[in-house]
Order: sequence, then C-alpha cells, then structure tokens
Amino acid sequence: MKKTLFLGIFALLAINAFSQGSLDYGGGLKFNLNPEGTKYMRFIAWNQIWLTSTDLNPGTMIGDEPQSTFEDIGLRRLRLLAYAQISTRYMIVTHIGINNQTFLNGGASGSSGTGGYGAGKKAGLFFHDAWNEYAVFLPKEDKAFSLSIGAGLHYYMGLSRMTMSSTLNYLAVDAPIFNWPLIENSDQFARQIGLFAKGKYNKFEYRLSLNKPFATNQTPIDVNNEAIAKAVDNNNSSQWSKAGYFEYQIFDKESNFLPFKVGTYLGTKKMLNIGAGFYNAPKATQTSVNGVIENHSINLLSADVFVDMPVGPKEKKMAVTGYSVFYNYDFGPNYLRNIGIMNQGTVDPTFTGDYALAGPGNLQPTIGTGNIWYTQAGFLLPSKAEKPKVRIQPFAAYTYKNFDALDQASNQFDFGSNFFLDGHHAKITAQYSNRPIYITPDTIDSYKGQFIVQLQIYL
Repeated sequence: MKKTLFLGIFALLAINAFSQGSLDYGGGLKFNLNPEGTKYMRFIAWNQIWLTSTDLNPGTMIGDEPQSTFEDIGLRRLRLLAYAQISTRYMIVTHIGINNQTFLNGGASGSSGTGGYGAGKKAGLFFHDAWNEYAVFLPKEDKAFSLSIGAGLHYYMGLSRMTMSSTLNYLAVDAPIFNWPLIENSDQFARQIGLFAKGKYNKFEYRLSLNKPFATNQTPIDVNNEAIAKAVDNNNSSQWSKAGYFEYQIFDKESNFLPFKVGTYLGTKKMLNIGAGFYNAPKATQTSVNGVIENHSINLLSADVFVDMPVGPKEKKMAVTGYSVFYNYDFGPNYLRNIGIMNQGTVDPTFTGDYALAGPGNLQPTIGTGNIWYTQAGFLLPSKAEKPKVRIQPFAAYTYKNFDALDQASNQFDFGSNFFLDGHHAKITAQYSNRPIYITPDTIDSYKGQFIVQLQIYL
C-alpha cells in the first residue's frame, strides 16, 4: 500500500513538472502496465518551430550569395521522451530527437547538394538522454531525506539551474546557450555519460555527478608569447569530471523526479530558490608556447536565484517570474567560443569591409574564460476570465559578458512576450535580441539584431 502511494506521489510530481499553466493537460500520454497503475510508461513529445529575421554579421554569404539580412524558418527542437517505472525504486529514461534543422544545414552527416540527401535534409535522430535510476531512500512523511542514484547518458550536470533547464517552459524564447558551457564539445548536447546522485533533505535539494567527458582533440596554435596563448578543447584520454548543484527552496518544494528545471510556473507555485553549483574537469584544454604543450583544467562556478509566484488580487491570476545567475568560467588562458543558433552563414571572400571577429551569420562570442551575468524577468498579465485560455506574459533579459580574450565587455538585451493558448502546451513566443559585433578584441563596432517567433506544442 505504501509503495503504491509513493509511486502515485512520484507520478503526480512528474505531471506537475510538465503541465504548468494548462487547465486540460492532466496526466498526459500515460500507459498503465498493470490494473493498479503502479507500473506505467509515459511519453512526452514536443516541437518548437522558429521563424527568424536576422541582421547578419558583416562579410556573410548564405548559399553563395552575399547577404546582410535573412529570413528563414527552421526546426529548433523535435523531441520524444519516455520514462517507465516498474516499481517504486526502478526507473528508465530515454530521450531522442533532432535539433536545428534548416533549409541549408542541420541535415544528416554528409548531406549536401541536391537530391534525396541534399543540404539540410534527413537530420540525424540521436539520444539526448538514456539512463537507469534506482531510489535508495524513498521520501516518506516521517523521513525528510531521499536519495536516488543512476548511470548513463544523463542531464544531472550540475553548475546551475539553467544548465539543467527544461526546454518546454522557458520564460524567454530559449536558453542563452552559455548556460551549457561544454555544449557539443566534451558533452553530447549538454549531457555526459556517468554516474549521478540526487535527493532532498527538507527544503534542501542536491545533485552530484561523476562523468567521463567526450573526447576532444583540437590542436592549440603555437605562439611565442604566453600572454597571447589561447586554450582549446583537447582532453587526451579524458579525465573524470565532477559536477554538482545545491539549492535551497524557501517556499514551495519542486519536484526532482526528472532533472529538468522549470523556467516559469505561471503563478501555479510560490517559488524562491537560491542555488550554487560547480563543474571540474582536469586536463581538459591545452595551450602551446614555443612548442611546449600545457594542459589546463576546466573549473566552472555559478550562483543563482529563482523566483516565481502569484501577485496581486487572486481573481486576476497575475504572476511574476525572475531568474538571475552569475557564472565564473575558467577554461584556460583566453579560451573563447563563438556560437550562433542555426547559423547558415559562410565567409564572403569578396567582402571589402571589416569582418566580424566571431565569423559570419549570427555567430557571437558566447562561452569563454571570464565572467557572465544573466538576468531575466517576466510578468503574467491579469485575466478576468474564471478559466482563462489565452494569457500574455511580456519578459525581458539582460546579459553581461566579460571574457579574458576580449578587451571590451558586452551588454546584450532580449525583449519579448509569450502568448499562451494552453499554458506551455501550446504557446507562441516573440522575441527580439541583440548581439555585439567585435571587429577587434577591443572594439565593438555595432550591435546586430535578430527577431524570432517560436511556435511550440508539447503533449
């Protein structure tokens, strides 16, 4: 009887974690494997479609044509997640999908030209998550401590709340990307293979992991002056990485049934959480000075605060959401990565002006040794309806980046609004963002913009 009760509680927590703001979603797509419903499998599917209008970096070509602006539509995320629980203690999680497919890129490996495997076609489906989990200590009313351990390709990567964020319920149109500092270098789309432990003690939540980073083999450029050496990802035989995140939940408790942290609850919870995390990987990057190779550890730290709660008269159903995080990143000397989501730009060899230091398209300095401060806030506008369907949530975000490899810090802004048709299950998000155009390490020539409209549905 107790086991059945615990399993029901777990299932309810999982449902709550994936149904923010919807009046009709309920338990989602769930299949009971026995009459009592104590053994089950649940599926979650979601699509995010992006329409974009982008001011391109100087010196950009799209499809062999010089371009200064470009409009496009692409598949940001197409995903399917399934998890099954055959007892109160055992769980298996599998998550597959594709990301970032456009008319030109994001297709299967080797796709190019014209035809059945032309440029951008038949994107490669791959595993995002695949782990097994065992509950060592189940949560009970008379025992505040819980502990689960697991192994596999997992998302319990520590560092910050946004490093383990759910892609289903962001406040802004997407994450800022630097919250996944290893993205597609020593991880597999923000995951590594390893062991993890998670649990709670009253309002304190912890997540720890020991992982084997994916192999990297970039060759550092040899220089004769140590001051200008630039670290690149090269971890040789790959040392074990360690990661953790610790959070105190002052008001309501959050579910940790799955690793995905919610971006905005739309006032369905009263949240005020304070967290801190870390990531360490020895001998993960390299520099070369006068032919001598030096190894460097990756040491990443963060501290963050999350607030989400209803405000004002209850009948108006208003809510505020806020999140602020500070990252201190050390990848080795002058480490810097330029990233652009669904970037289609290539270098225009005929361009006669100053090229963007980051490269063509929508590339920008995103991750590097230095400090990043990111803050976002949103407000769910009032509704007079007893059971409102359409809700509007304007938001704004600010990013400060100060990288060692660049002599001038950047200030970036995002402005937009969510239009909820059925909570996060059916929503439209519109957002405008700017990014810095560095011409030299100490010169920001201008800021370019990008306008995104996202269509999201998840079941």
